Amino acid sequence: MPAASTKKSRILTGIQPSGDMQLGNYLGAVKRWVTNQDIQTNFIPVVDLHSITVKQDPEELRRQTVSLVAMLIACGVDPEKSTLFIQSHVSAHAVLSWVLNCTTPVGWLERMIQYKEKSHNQERVSTGLLTYPVLMAADILIYDADEVPVGEDQKQHVELTRDIAERFNNIYGQTFVLPEAVVPQVGARVMGLDNPLIKMSKSHAHIRGHAISMLDDPKEIERSIKRSVTDSFNEICFSNEKERAGVNNLLGIYQVITQKTEQEVESDFKDARGYGDLKSRVSDTVISEIEPVTKRYHELINDPAELGRLIQKGDDSARQYADPKLDIVLDKVGLHRNDGAGR
Repeated sequence: MPAASTKKSRILTGIQPSGDMQLGNYLGAVKRWVTNQDIQTNFIPVVDLHSITVKQDPEELRRQTVSLVAMLIACGVDPEKSTLFIQSHVSAHAVLSWVLNCTTPVGWLERMIQYKEKSHNQERVSTGLLTYPVLMAADILIYDADEVPVGEDQKQHVELTRDIAERFNNIYGQTFVLPEAVVPQVGARVMGLDNPLIKMSKSHAHIRGHAISMLDDPKEIERSIKRSVTDSFNEICFSNEKERAGVNNLLGIYQVITQKTEQEVESDFKDARGYGDLKSRVSDTVISEIEPVTKRYHELINDPAELGRLIQKGDDSARQYADPKLDIVLDKVGLHRNDGAGR
């Protein structure tokens, strides 16, 4: 008898189109999506609706949205294996968000840490900032996602998603899968080159020497890593000590790219002559990883017809999952649907 097929886990990971992708985004998340796309079902929305909770330049937002799709494909996200799409192109997200807003207590949203931080000392706060987590819940629930890979700062939003889903299920009957937040261990936190105690992120990318952009040329990458913070121990090994965070970060970057164990990484550097050799080797490794990505990115950006085809393919694939789920939800809450009505 043939072996029983194993159902692939559904994974939902949204990414905002805000600035160029950093090495930290790539190693902390995107590289893992690429590695796992043969063994799991990936839904990867470019969440442009989330971006407008703060003021945006419309043309720049459009440019960054398309650019991010091109970058994700260049990084190895395969539109034949993963559902990569633009969130605002799939209207079911916004419709489900409204339905969930109507069953979500305001008090739940006001307790969100990110809302408290972003609204602190602001006289005017948009409703979108408050209800941002409900849209995130809609992104997840409309695909019956089993897992949501997130950083520690986003775990609370996934927990809220579970609460929203459970509340809806209790009111209207079993409808949504309760997703699990998954915080990856390896590569989850690539730290700033200028300050290895803070996460490498787009929000600090304007600080010279903080991050490496996936569009940086080799010379700029080499300069950034050469200037990176280390310590005075001159010992190349992994360590949990705060004082060793810089070296630990460089070794971690090397480890995620090479997919080696800690012991193998340390063995690679046992004959190194100080931190200069460490930085040089890490720099060469990063450049070798990024160069083909940059080349593929520019090919896509310079071929708008092909990029548009791939975007349309992803949007259509996402609708095949999202629209039937939305129909189930709308029926349960009593909203009338015309047979054959398009969205």
